[in-house]
Amino acid sequence: MAESLIDLIKVLRDRTGAGLMDCKGALLANDCDIEKATDWLREKGLAKAAKKADRIAAEGLALAVTCEKCGKTVVVEVNCETDFVAKGDAFRKLVEDVAHVLLKEEPKTIEEAKALTQDLFTDATVKMGEKFDLRRFTIIEKTDNVIGSYIHMGGKIAVAVSLTGGEGEVAKQIAMHIAANNPQYITVNEVPADVKEHELSVQREAAKNDEKLANKPAAVLDKILEGKINKYFAEMTLEAQPFLMDDSKTVGQFLSDKGIKVLSFVRYQVGEGIEKRKDDFASEVMSQAK
Repeated sequence: MAESLIDLIKVLRDRTGAGLMDCKGALLANDCDIEKATDWLREKGLAKAAKKADRIAAEGLALAVTCEKCGKTVVVEVNCETDFVAKGDAFRKLVEDVAHVLLKEEPKTIEEAKALTQDLFTDATVKMGEKFDLRRFTIIEKTDNVIGSYIHMGGKIAVAVSLTGGEGEVAKQIAMHIAANNPQYITVNEVPADVKEHELSVQREAAKNDEKLANKPAAVLDKILEGKINKYFAEMTLEAQPFLMDDSKTVGQFLSDKGIKVLSFVRYQVGEGIEKRKDDFASEVMSQAK
C-alpha cells in the first residue's frame, strides 16, 4: 500500500469533511480505494438524508449573488435544520455554490434547480449531517437595467431590485427599504382584482357594524370604503410607503424626483411561511431510552 491508512483517512476527510471514524469505516469497507470510499460516504449521506425527511428545515440563509461577468443576479433561499449550522462557513459556502450553479445554468423551475444542485446537497449532508432544502430562487436578468441588492443580518433577509434610470447606490437604498418594510407590490395598480374585491367585502362588513357609517348615503359610503381600501393597500405597496432614507416623501415621490422606475424586486426572508416543529423534548428523551 503506497499510503498508510492514516494518510488515506486524512485525504478522505479533506475531500468529504466526514468524521474520522466514518472515513476509516468507508476505507475499510472499500479496500482503501479513495474514490469508492468517497462514493460510499455520499451514499451513506443519502441514507442520512432519507432518515431526516420528516425533519423541518426552517433555518438557513437567503443570499443575493451577482455574476461578475454577465451582471445577472440570483436571489436564493436554502434551508437547514439548526441556526448553529446556518451560521457556519460550510453552510454559507454551500449556498454560494448553489447560487453560482443557478446563475450558470439558469433553470426554469425549482425541480430543475434541485436536480442541478443535488450533488452539492448530498456532499453537504455527508459533511454537516442535516437536512437541507433549496426552497426558492429568482434570477434577475441584466440588460439596460440597474440591479441593486442588500443582505440583512448576514442572510436572514435578501433583496434584489431592478431599476431603470438609476444607479447602483440608489438601487441599494431601495433594496434596503424593501428589506425593512416588506412591500408586496410596486404600486396599487398591481394588486390583483380578486384581492381588492376580498378587501372590499371585508370593509363592507365592517361598515355594517360601525355606527358612524350606519346612515351614510350609498355614494358617500362608497367613497369612504374606497379611501379605507386605498390606505390598506398603500401600506403594502412600495411606491406609497414613506421612504426609509427620507420619510418626508414616499418612495414613489423619491423615484419620480430622480426619474427612476422600479421594474421588479425580490425579497426572501428565511423561513417565512414555514411552520417550525415544536418538539416535546421530554418525550424525545424517553423514546431514545426505550
